[in-house]
Amino acid sequence: MIATMKRREFITVLGGAAAWPLAARAQGQKCVGMLMYGSSNETDGQSFVATFVQGMRKIGWVDGQNLRLEVRWSAGDPSLVQAYAHDLVDLLRPDVLLVASTANLIALRRATGTIPIVFLEVSDPVAGGFVPSLTRPGGNVTGFANPEFSIANKWADLLKQMVPGLARVAIIYNPNISPQSRLHINALGAAAPSLGLEVMEAPVQSAGEIEGAITRLSRTPNVGLIVPPDSFTRLNGKLLIDAAARNRLPAIYAHRAFIAGGGLMYYFNDQSEQFRQAPFYVDRILKGTKPGDLPVLLPTKFNFIVNRGTAKALRIEVTLGLLLAADEVIE
Repeated sequence: MIATMKRREFITVLGGAAAWPLAARAQGQKCVGMLMYGSSNETDGQSFVATFVQGMRKIGWVDGQNLRLEVRWSAGDPSLVQAYAHDLVDLLRPDVLLVASTANLIALRRATGTIPIVFLEVSDPVAGGFVPSLTRPGGNVTGFANPEFSIANKWADLLKQMVPGLARVAIIYNPNISPQSRLHINALGAAAPSLGLEVMEAPVQSAGEIEGAITRLSRTPNVGLIVPPDSFTRLNGKLLIDAAARNRLPAIYAHRAFIAGGGLMYYFNDQSEQFRQAPFYVDRILKGTKPGDLPVLLPTKFNFIVNRGTAKALRIEVTLGLLLAADEVIE
């Protein structure tokens, strides 16, 4: 059975954590500790975990039998990220750590330099300083990367195609949760002149600041919004979408679920693909392969979705070129 712990349960017992014994483990049973972004009641997150569990089962690792899987959900909370990193490394002492998101990876790398780590959904791990090379990462870290930070240029280009009169694009992010967004901004800043765009930033420290930040952006003429991938924006998707709609800002998102909620455009790699691939790396490491000998793999599948209903609400006429380029159009 997958063991999970929610924030309230964890905080209740955290004070006595130092006295915890190591979790009982059946003889010959391997342990995988998993640190996920978001919360345990998110449909997407649960689906990703289930995809990993099914993949492990297909290659002979059955949770509750020869495998123990412990899942923690950081919920976009920096203090909880640190607490769970300590929980997984110092108390659980797993054979492999599986970690999703840049913020979670940073915490686990600080916590251990020896336990093998397989990461998912981490943008440009070389530029981020996590590995020296994609082909030979070395050390105790390898995994499956999100696109290079230059994907921000693609987001801006798609916004410009959607609204040709666009003069500015703004990236909204929480610097405490998604420090990698600074590299998205840098990449976009280098390419913006060729797109005829000015780059703006909208850093927010909490969910309560989202409405005000987007309202302030809307007072600037001809601006579009970029919502990059991170646990903070994922957890606050409805707030972001609703604020963009009220302020009539065209926006592009890196979370697929936002489109069903009324977002205008989505473009990013297929994140479920990484959770399908991860079992093969975890399996090899459990059987003795060093993580540093396994190359970091880049995404191969991207999805572009346009919500035509939202475009109509914003009085945007979607061009035929965008409609033909889209993998899916929502009416």
